[in-house]
Amino acid sequence: MDTFDFAAQAEIFTRRVNRSRRGPAGYKRFERAADAIRFAVEELPAQALAGAFLETGEERFNGQEIQRLYKRPDYPLERRERAADRVHPPNTTHLVDISSGPPQTKSGRWARS
Repeated sequence: MDTFDFAAQAEIFTRRVNRSRRGPAGYKRFERAADAIRFAVEELPAQALAGAFLETGEERFNGQEIQRLYKRPDYPLERRERAADRVHPPNTTHLVDISSGPPQTKSGRWARS
């Protein structure tokens, strides 16, 4: 793994997290291997990354090897936080004042949310 072409086309295959079903659960193709690596490390849940593999040309890399490629000094993209590790502010767009009871329609029935 001394030389790796981060500009080569690559494919990510993921397995189901639920072990009751077998076989690949996901497939995604990328124009650049660097983008595939970023997607795998930054966007996939940890369990999915553990069962994922990257294929580029005739080479295949498992989840641990994908992480090693991401950590290499010659990885060409800026590294970001994993989606699962980001701190999100609470979603306040769906807050409703319920002090006067549930929302009602013009007919006096409760509105469905």
